[in-house]
Formats: sequence, C-alpha cells, structure tokens
Amino acid sequence: MDSEESLKAITASGIVAGMRGAFPPEVALRVSDVLMNEGITVFEMMMNSAQPIAAMQAVKAEYGAEACVGMGTVLDAETAITVMDAGADFVVSPAFQPDVVEAVMERGILMGPGVATPSEAVAAWETGVPLLKLFPVGALGIDYFDAVFGPLSHMSFMCNGAMNDQNARAFLQAGAVACGMGGWLVGDGTWSKSRLRSRARILVNAVQSARSGMEALTIDS
Repeated sequence: MDSEESLKAITASGIVAGMRGAFPPEVALRVSDVLMNEGITVFEMMMNSAQPIAAMQAVKAEYGAEACVGMGTVLDAETAITVMDAGADFVVSPAFQPDVVEAVMERGILMGPGVATPSEAVAAWETGVPLLKLFPVGALGIDYFDAVFGPLSHMSFMCNGAMNDQNARAFLQAGAVACGMGGWLVGDGTWSKSRLRSRARILVNAVQSARSGMEALTIDS
C-alpha cells in the first residue's frame, strides 16, 4: 500500500492493533485471524518483539490487500529502510526523527512520527507527514488531547499509549482519526481466541459508538 491507501485504511478502521512482545509469526497469525473476523484490519508489529519482520510478512501474505500491516518502534533510518524493503504498509515511531521521516516519505510509504507536545507536532507536520502519533497520550488523558488538538485541529492524530476501550472512545469523539491499541486488545500473546474476540468486539463497538456520537453532534450543530 502507498501512503494514501494506508492512511485511508487506518482512518476507516479507527483501530491499529499493536503486537509487542511474544508475537512471532504463528502467534501474530492467530491473533490477526480473530481480529480480522471482527472487523479490525490494521496491524502494527513492533521492532522490539519476537521476529517482528517475519510476523509482519506472514500476516501480509495471509491477507494481502484486505489488511494494512506496518511496523512500529522504528528508531532509525536504516531500520525504516529494512522494514519497507520487507513490505511494511506504514512505519511508526514513538519519536519524531527527521531522518526517519525523510527515508520513509521518499519511498511513498505512510510515516507516523511520534510527538508529545504542540512544538513537536508542528515541527513534524511541516515535513509533510499526513499522520502524527500522539504518544503517550493515553496516560496523559483526554484533557491533554483536547488542549493540543484545539489549536492543531487541521492535523491528523493517532492516539497511542495506555489505551483501552473507554479512552479510545473519548479520543475518537474528541477528533483523533484512530487509536493504537496494544496490551488491552491483544494481551501478551497467550490469550485465548475467545478472550481476543471479546476484547475486539468491545472495542469495535466503542469505535462505532464514538463515530455515531460525532455524526449526531454534526447534525445537531
């Protein structure tokens, strides 16, 4: 997928399922199978995990264009090039590093640099990226997001860090285009399919509820 296609997939989903830790290919496939069946189609593997590139490739090979599969925790340009060569649909970092952004954007792949402050957000947005990862905003809370988003509402934010169904709904209602979900959604790689399915359904309902609320506000206004 190119940058525009990946951004559309992330925005449409509202959820990016992140797998950090013990998610080698066989586990990533088991988890993604459950989530795909529940309507979650965007997956972020993490470089500080078990066999992340192989896991990314396995999920992409299984679902092709039906899934958007990228790599997170990319901390340098060399790694960015490696994961793009391996087929990453998007690249995400917890920080804003101009050399990583440049390397990814040169290839026409979606880059989501991590920002935590308005100054970082403005500096990153000026590079031309179409998506910012606000991290770790879950721990900072919805009031912090509201304060940042108010003057920067022309920017697109994916909210990450300490996310659950309740704050994901709040961030989406407040203007985030998506939320990155890790442990709350997929656990540590040992969860049963039934537990994964239950969490996925709760989260999908939360996203639908948030977006229905936004539509109602738009109509009322």
